Amino acid sequence: MPEVSVVIPSLNEEDTIGICIEKIKKIFKEHNIDGEIIVADNSTDRTPEIARSLGAKVVTPDKRGYGYAYLYGFKYARGKYIVIGDADNTYDFLEIPKLLEPLRKGEADLVIGSRFKGKILEGAMPWLHRYIGNPLLTFLLNFFFKAGVSDAHSGFRAFTREALEKMDLKCHGMEFASEMIIEAVRKGLRIVEVPITYYPRTGESKLRSFSDGWRHLKFMLIRTPKHLFYIPGFLLFITGFVLVVLMSVTKIRIGGFSLGIHSMIAASFMSIVGYQLIFLGLFSSVYGYLVGAIEYDRITKLIKEKITLERGILLGLFVFLVGFFYTLLILNKWISSGFRDLPLLNQDIFAFTLMIIGLQTIFFSFFLSIMSEL
Repeated sequence: MPEVSVVIPSLNEEDTIGICIEKIKKIFKEHNIDGEIIVADNSTDRTPEIARSLGAKVVTPDKRGYGYAYLYGFKYARGKYIVIGDADNTYDFLEIPKLLEPLRKGEADLVIGSRFKGKILEGAMPWLHRYIGNPLLTFLLNFFFKAGVSDAHSGFRAFTREALEKMDLKCHGMEFASEMIIEAVRKGLRIVEVPITYYPRTGESKLRSFSDGWRHLKFMLIRTPKHLFYIPGFLLFITGFVLVVLMSVTKIRIGGFSLGIHSMIAASFMSIVGYQLIFLGLFSSVYGYLVGAIEYDRITKLIKEKITLERGILLGLFVFLVGFFYTLLILNKWISSGFRDLPLLNQDIFAFTLMIIGLQTIFFSFFLSIMSEL
């Protein structure tokens, strides 16, 4: 069994695939590494022929996709350590020993070559990627998942076979890079970064800035219900409901302006939408846990432990009845006045908001119970 497997995805890289393979073979020879090179290729040019002629094992994925090419290539990798990198010579495979060192010393399970801790040569990375795209997406990944990395989208990485099996990677697209870090954090793997040099590529880039960036962002958001649903949900619900309660009993002035009925309608809307977002967060957390995509966060654990179906029904029924009887009280006053004194709109809004939230609680509780028992 080889010690190191280098897996390279390629798509029409005939100008650089040979350079990459020669560099890898040089490292294998100089450092006495028993290694193999696997090229997962979907090219229509001479890339696979060049790779085979230089001794690489070429496999042909049955689907397109950056992540899928890696997943397909991993099936053929036999090494104790696995190194991944692009076929366009932007990553210097002569730096492979730097990535292997922390793995061999038992200091890491996943090693990432950081371009931002190392050197980015002129023309290697577009201004938009270097100063906005990569830093922003890396910040969000660290903020959402506490990864603590400086270059979340570096494609030059190394990891142990055990780490690969634990991460259970599934993504077929460019978000594969984000998935690897998120799964490594979830599984408690040790991540180490080493500085590398990033070079200008030869030929046309296959990156699509906005679509690839959106795929990374979307992938992160759907795996963090806390930030996508819970936080905005609680902010909207608490702000909106507090305003509804206060405006039902008194006038609120902000500076020289007095909040009127339209402001109260907006506050009611905020509270209802916020309440729905909270439960959407709960539903997505439960579903994500059931399919093995995410772990429960503290908010979900607390709700799951404290709110049973019966408690949810009782709570929802109580809130609904408060609003319902308040509505009956308003109607009684209107009827008693001989239908002359119309109910105040702010009182109607307050009562209807309570009834809506109460009914939502009852049916949301049933739906949560169904999901939990699947």
